[in-house]
Amino acid sequence: MTFTTPRPGPGSRSPGLRISRHGSTLISISLALLLAAVLGFVMSTRSSQIGSPLNAGLDFTGGTSLQLELRCAASGCDSDQRFGVAAVRQFLADLPLPPVDSHPVDLGNASIQVLDGGAGLVVRSAALHPSQTKLLVEKLDARFGPIDQAGIQLDSIGPLLGAELLRSSVVALLVAFAAVAAYIAIRFSPIYASLALAALVHDVLIVCGLFAWLGLLLGVEVDSLFAVALLTLAGYSVNDSVVVFDRIRETGRLEPGLSLREQVDRSVTASLSRSINTSATTELPIIALAIFSSGGLQWFGVALAFGIAVGTYSSLCFAPPLLLLLLKRGRLGRQAEA
Repeated sequence: MTFTTPRPGPGSRSPGLRISRHGSTLISISLALLLAAVLGFVMSTRSSQIGSPLNAGLDFTGGTSLQLELRCAASGCDSDQRFGVAAVRQFLADLPLPPVDSHPVDLGNASIQVLDGGAGLVVRSAALHPSQTKLLVEKLDARFGPIDQAGIQLDSIGPLLGAELLRSSVVALLVAFAAVAAYIAIRFSPIYASLALAALVHDVLIVCGLFAWLGLLLGVEVDSLFAVALLTLAGYSVNDSVVVFDRIRETGRLEPGLSLREQVDRSVTASLSRSINTSATTELPIIALAIFSSGGLQWFGVALAFGIAVGTYSSLCFAPPLLLLLLKRGRLGRQAEA
């Protein structure tokens, strides 16, 4: 004996979440977040210390990063043995470094970060010659030391390589956008492709806006790991959007008598628990990474955790209302309802 499950007909079940009723509110929330992001870009660009939409790190701008640690770091340093931002900045501004190849170096604009309550120090500046770096360490040791010589970390990237990394990151992100739009246009329709692209741009801009504000308020820099986080976010966001779009198409095929609003409401309701559960289980290890790591890896975790949350929101609460808004207008809306 064969049992078959009847397909649900129109009106057989009601959606638990009527996303169509709150579409204007949800789109307004997204617009407010995008406005905050744009404001962060503008303020960051106008900042004398940053001068660009994001606080680009050493990977993109090129230069020298010098990390030092006092010998007392393991046992605990006294208050008079610690690095201080103001003291280090004044010391570097007054420190004359001999020019190499007739290129003078001004450390007055160097980026300074104090670690472990003053036991560690990170100085980021324009590219330094090895002789200049050696002299800088000696001067810092004489003024703030003793410095643990085994704990010195030196990274140097030329300006040409930094510009190439920045260009490659932007190209990779644009190629990802184009590939996503092409796939969804072939797999679904150009309307869905434009919506997925809008949701993707929405997610990337909001995450970048967060880091624009973090750069202004906390001096957080973006590096190559941040570009990796954006590319990962692009894939995750599109995956969620494809699931919702596929559910909408399936609902329209199984229940053609439903209006477009009912199809979208039921599809979002059916996808809600799956999307939230997937995002929650993905967020747990990423949040642990953001909490228990440090440096660039910590901000990589922050970018991913925030981006996944925004991506889940856009797939459920931004793209579907935007679909209704687009299909409601003109001949396209009448054809969709038919």
